[in-house]
Amino acid sequence: MDYFFYGRDRSDTGRLRQRILEEHWTFMDRFADEMIARGPTLTDDLEGATGSVHIADLPDAETVREFAFDEPNYRAGVYRHVLVRRFVDLLGRTMWDYPGRRDGIGRHHLILAHARPLMDWPGAERTEPALDRERLIAFGRLLSDNGEDWEGTAVIGEFPSPEAVRNLFDATGAYDRIEIHPWTFGGRRNQD
Repeated sequence: MDYFFYGRDRSDTGRLRQRILEEHWTFMDRFADEMIARGPTLTDDLEGATGSVHIADLPDAETVREFAFDEPNYRAGVYRHVLVRRFVDLLGRTMWDYPGRRDGIGRHHLILAHARPLMDWPGAERTEPALDRERLIAFGRLLSDNGEDWEGTAVIGEFPSPEAVRNLFDATGAYDRIEIHPWTFGGRRNQD
């Protein structure tokens, strides 16, 4: 099963994050074959990290807990919160298959669209706006732990105007809150 993880950094943890970077990568190397996408979200000036996104195909709840809470950034206190959701992949490829350009920090964004609470959305598959798949790195529905309750949508892609994408999501009427974060490809730079 696929899972979406978003660890949101505490303030002023940039040096700690840098100090344990190799430990983080070594931990993630254990899951390399299961990884769909990974990378940090960035500050608006693109100078520092604000969090880490990982989307991975993991076999069971125990592995999901290990991935989220044994991860070095979490154990060291870099993250203030880790969002874990089941992920329904709507794209069908990994970030390594992305046909677009991977260079140029500031062009790629994570868009987290949180579903409206207490609403029954039987047509959840119709709530995602039509997006240019050639510009998408990852795209999927976020579900609750039981895999039945739709909780939103996560998209990572190259968006010339992230605000225009926000407007597309807003137009569906299905989302309560939409977050936009600058994002860049993660992992060992000499391998990605």
